[in-house]
Amino acid sequence: MKILITGATGLIGKELVNLLLTNNHTVHYLTTSVSKIEDKPNLKGFFWNPQAGKIDESCIYGVDSIIHLAGANIAKRWTKGYKQEIIESRTLSGELLFNLLKKTPHQVKQIIAASGTAIYPDSITKQYDETTVETEDSFLSNVVKKWEASVNTFPVLGIKVCKLRTGIVLSDKGGALPEMVNPIKLGFGATMGSGKQIQSWIHIHDLIAMYNFALENQLEGVYNAVSPNPVSNAVMTKTIAKILKKPLWLPNVPEFVMKLILGEMAYLLFSSKNLSADKIKTVGFQFQFPDLESALHNLYP
Repeated sequence: MKILITGATGLIGKELVNLLLTNNHTVHYLTTSVSKIEDKPNLKGFFWNPQAGKIDESCIYGVDSIIHLAGANIAKRWTKGYKQEIIESRTLSGELLFNLLKKTPHQVKQIIAASGTAIYPDSITKQYDETTVETEDSFLSNVVKKWEASVNTFPVLGIKVCKLRTGIVLSDKGGALPEMVNPIKLGFGATMGSGKQIQSWIHIHDLIAMYNFALENQLEGVYNAVSPNPVSNAVMTKTIAKILKKPLWLPNVPEFVMKLILGEMAYLLFSSKNLSADKIKTVGFQFQFPDLESALHNLYP
């Protein structure tokens, strides 16, 4: 199968490209950096610039499925300008792909798009699944709504759309986990706020396996890309400390302190997303790391 990937040079994209090549697929990828364009057996890069509306049309030749991961990192301070970049990096890229497919002969049957869990309401006690229609009124929730809207148009072209609403991705190579691990390693780890906020997470190997599963089974619709066992921030912090064999002695960090340090981005530390993974399990996906201890032991043996 020939797959076109956006965001291929990011944390998730790199792992996914390696898996797809291992499985003998051919990968095309789009990049905004000319220096990252490669042309190797089964791997070929193409230039695009979504903000300028530019894309190398030959990227789509022979492609069966698209995996759309592109989007600016949300773990940077949310200035007014950067908030606009977070939105546009997701919406303009989706619109550019749609317009390319609309005007160019192609054989694309499916697009699998990254999405976020911020769309769901905050709750410590109530668990939400993909049938939930209630949404949160926040910046990130509105980002997810616009993000998903940018790919909801593809069915008019006869293309299946699968959206993976992704929780906190656990990887030792980047993302949120090293930011949690490093202070604990140095003896400065602490629970955020009350520590009761629920964190729906997923091991990066399970996440890329889920993308591959969605590809091979031509899944359609929305799926939560989270483990079956979400935990509170307190449990997350204590479990990391346990795996690293480090003590936790500092008091909980008040929310107002993190808001002074991080600004609006502190939302990421204090929002509570208690999400179900039942739907993806029902269609046959099996988690390699369903619980937090096994996931952390794998990443920090």
